[in-house]
Parts: sequence; structure tokens; C-alpha cells
Amino acid sequence: MIPWEHLDTASVPDDGGELRLMRRGAEYSIMSGAIELMNSRLSGSEAALATLAIARVGAAARVLIGGYGMGFTLRAALAALGPKAKVVVGELVPQVVDWARGPMAHLSAGCLEDPRVSVALGDVGLAIRAGAKAYDAILLDVDNGPEGLSRKGNDALYDRQGLAAARAALSKGGVLAVWSSAASEAFTRRLKQAGFAVEVVGVRAGGGKRGARHVIWLAVNP
Repeated sequence: MIPWEHLDTASVPDDGGELRLMRRGAEYSIMSGAIELMNSRLSGSEAALATLAIARVGAAARVLIGGYGMGFTLRAALAALGPKAKVVVGELVPQVVDWARGPMAHLSAGCLEDPRVSVALGDVGLAIRAGAKAYDAILLDVDNGPEGLSRKGNDALYDRQGLAAARAALSKGGVLAVWSSAASEAFTRRLKQAGFAVEVVGVRAGGGKRGARHVIWLAVNP
């Protein structure tokens, strides 16, 4: 078997530990300690995060994506959106964007250079709080979901204050879509308490009929 090769290490701000970019043949992985946050072989649920949300808000939507990962959500969003759409990518770790333009450029397929896209480096929570009704869809794939694994500060995206800020940043009928590696009844309740109409969708990690199942919350701002 081909061994894993450690390509690079990035520090996560605010004492969030480190991310390691690993490669094994044509396969890439982003690790936080022993936890795999992203793998280039498994893109189905990350793409579904975009396609499910954009199907509800239309092809001319203003979209905020946090964070970039390996770009699967961004690429799916751009494929579903029209020429008048705007996409902001919020990414906390600058090296993740560097990796997308460097060793994983073939995965990004030029999506970061799309004229509809702008990159906001820093906490995506700042972009959420920046303006009322600024977005039609907010897509969050941060720290493996609401039950944070690698950075305590990410909890602020998913607590009551964070959800209230997300709802304020959405247009009427806008969608907050949240990816998670596992279900959370507590988070579903929190979304409903924040005033969202909530649908919970199970999707396969690889996009097929087999393999690990991930969870996407589709929370509509009434």
C-alpha cells in the first residue's frame, strides 16, 4: 500500500491546533490531529450542501460558504448558480486557500478565480454579522458540524446567538445549510427555537448508495 506523505502543516488561529495536508498517491486528506476533516475521495455530501440549498433559493442567489475545505461545495455551487450570482468564501486558515492554488489546484479547477467568487480570510462569523439580509444562502461546513471537534471558537456559529446572526443575515426565504458528520437532535431543536423551518437530510459521503452517511440541515428563514 502507498504510504501517506505529509505535505504541509497549517496553524489554526486562536489556539485551534494544526491542520495537516496529507497525500497518498492521488488521494488527499486534511487532518486535525487524528481526525480526518476532508478527503478528496469523498465529495458527495459536500457537493449536496450546495445543490440542496441553491435549489431552494434560485440561480441568482447571493451565497456565503464557510469554509473552503477542498472546494467541493464551492464547485457545486458555481455549477448550480447563474452568471449574476455572487459567492463569498469565508476561510479561517489562509494556507487552506494556498493548498487549493498549489498542490490541490487540480481539485479546485480554477473555481477561486471565477469572477463570481470572492474570498474573505478570517472567521466566517464576521461575514455573517457584517450585514442584514446580505445573503440568500449561507452554507456552513465548519469543524465537522455543530459538535465542534478541533476549535472551540466554532461553537459560536451554532449557538443561539450565532443562529440569530445567521437568520438576520439571510433574506426572507433564505436558507442556512449546515453540514455535519453526524446527526444532532439538540442542534435541530436549536434551529427551530431560532425561528427556522427545518429539514434534516441524510446524504452519502461519496454521493452513491453506499458508504458513510452525513447530515445536512436545511433551515429556511420564513
